[in-house]
Amino acid sequence: MFVPFDTLPEESKIWIYQSNRKFSDEEIQEIEKDLTSFLENWTAHGQHLEASFVTRYNRFIIIAVNQEVQAATGCSIDASVQFIQNLEQKYKVDLLDKMNVTFKVGDHVAFKPLIEFKKMAKEKAVSENTIVFNNLLNTLGEWQDFWEVPASESWHNRFF
Repeated sequence: MFVPFDTLPEESKIWIYQSNRKFSDEEIQEIEKDLTSFLENWTAHGQHLEASFVTRYNRFIIIAVNQEVQAATGCSIDASVQFIQNLEQKYKVDLLDKMNVTFKVGDHVAFKPLIEFKKMAKEKAVSENTIVFNNLLNTLGEWQDFWEVPASESWHNRFF
């Protein structure tokens, strides 16, 4: 069952998907419509999941589920991954590759393969003060507090 994102508790499980390109405003509208429909009918063992999503920077999709009501299980998680894979095909993007880094350059959101980000760090083109997106977070509370942080406060700090 789809619920407003801001009504979910901080302990809600989240999945963060980053696109290898920025979506257009029209694509975001379509994605949000499709996500709402998917989450409205998302179930685990026949029980509706209390779930929601947000999109950010026309590049990120964050899906959250209130595990206190009903936990997402293997089959329900598989269904969400299948949904994301369908988005990848429809929009010709990569949303599941975790070997990429997204970070801010001023107001611009940049996207680089991890190997290029490591090279940029070595060449001092990015620093430990560069704002990065930590997509390895597990809960809504973590996302609210630690998603956009200086590289020094994220797993990215190993490159500096």
